[in-house]
Amino acid sequence: MGGTMTAESVEHGHHWPVPPLDGYTVDDLFTLPDLPPHTELIDGSLVFVSPQRRFHYLAINLLFDGLREALPPEFSVEREMTVVLDDRNGPEPDACVVRADAVTGLDQTRFQAEDVLLAVEVVSPESGSRDRTTKPQKYAAAGIPNFWRVEQDGTSGGPLVHIYELDPLTRSYVHMGLHRNHLKADKPYPIDFDLTAIGQR
Repeated sequence: MGGTMTAESVEHGHHWPVPPLDGYTVDDLFTLPDLPPHTELIDGSLVFVSPQRRFHYLAINLLFDGLREALPPEFSVEREMTVVLDDRNGPEPDACVVRADAVTGLDQTRFQAEDVLLAVEVVSPESGSRDRTTKPQKYAAAGIPNFWRVEQDGTSGGPLVHIYELDPLTRSYVHMGLHRNHLKADKPYPIDFDLTAIGQR
């Protein structure tokens, strides 16, 4: 979700600096003052998050809980944390699975791409092109072995989960399956949970 900041702008009293000629870097992402929460860096441009739809946060909750159910001790499930892909790209997947030894503490703000085993993006209307094309291409190029793209089913309103695995030779993702009511996968570890439970208490 969100809009891309590519020029000087003034919003709600904030005066954003003019972007550098070559764009922003990951260091800028963590040092520029007063950036809105969950700002991403894509190709040197800052991407601001739009207001969240209810499906989006319920889907993240469902996937986060499902991933944690059978989580081995050597892994950790994280949500909405920056993943540094290179100097000009620091996207924030909605959820990800990382190596537990990459977790450094409660003040941590980022993970490196090599520590991520799975990146998950829940598609929103405002971010469809980035979530379906831009970000998975960058995750694959950075060597993240697994990617899930979550869409809202136009019929039931529930989540549709597309599962992809990395082809190491082409550094691109291969579509391995679509899950509608129940998700069962064996990578990055055995995962099995009900997708129809979205929004249930």
